[in-house]
Formats: sequence, C-alpha cells, structure tokens
Amino acid sequence: MIIIGDNLFEDKDWKDYLDDESKAILAEIFDKSKKHQLAYLEAEDVKVAQLWTAILELSRDIKKMKDAVNVLKEPFKAIVAIGEAEKRRTIERIVRDMLKPEMEQEEATQKLVDSLMKF
Repeated sequence: MIIIGDNLFEDKDWKDYLDDESKAILAEIFDKSKKHQLAYLEAEDVKVAQLWTAILELSRDIKKMKDAVNVLKEPFKAIVAIGEAEKRRTIERIVRDMLKPEMEQEEATQKLVDSLMKF
C-alpha cells in the first residue's frame, strides 16, 4: 500500500489506474508494436525500444490519416466552390428582384452582391 498526500493506493500495475477507454487504446498500441518484437527484444533497453516501436506505429497511423484527409480535400474544395457560386447566383437574383436595377446601376448592384457575399 502506498500513501501519496491524503490518497491511499494499492500496489497495482499503473495501467490499472487508467480508465477503460485508455486501457483499450493502450492495449491496441501494444498489440501494434508486437509485430516488432524480434527487433526490440534485441535492444539493450527493451522497454525503450518497445516505446520507439509504438511511436513508429502511431506515426504510421497519423500518416494514413493525413493521406486520407488529403484525398478528401479536393472534393470538399469543389463542393465549397459550387456552394459559393450558387450563393452568389441566389444573392444576385434576390438583389435584382428587390431593387430591379437599371443598366447604369449595374456596378453598384455588383458591389452590393460582393458585400453580401462576405456574410
């Protein structure tokens, strides 16, 4: 039994103090690093080497996520561009319906539309 401040702790593995979600995540990371077991068992400091293999696996996961996000960027940019174009057409239609501008007022009408596009 260990006493730290006013807290009393049993002699348990540190992982026992983690919440269930954290335990599951940690177990997944350990499982991923096991495929490097032959390498880290040959290290001078096995625990440190195992941590480095876990970092390696997490880095791979991050790279996969970044690659997936990059694949989605262009389609989303296209969707946003289409949405902006439709927004401009709708604003122009509403402004023209409300103001019914004359030809000489076209520049002022476009400035109003440009201003409204900022919202």
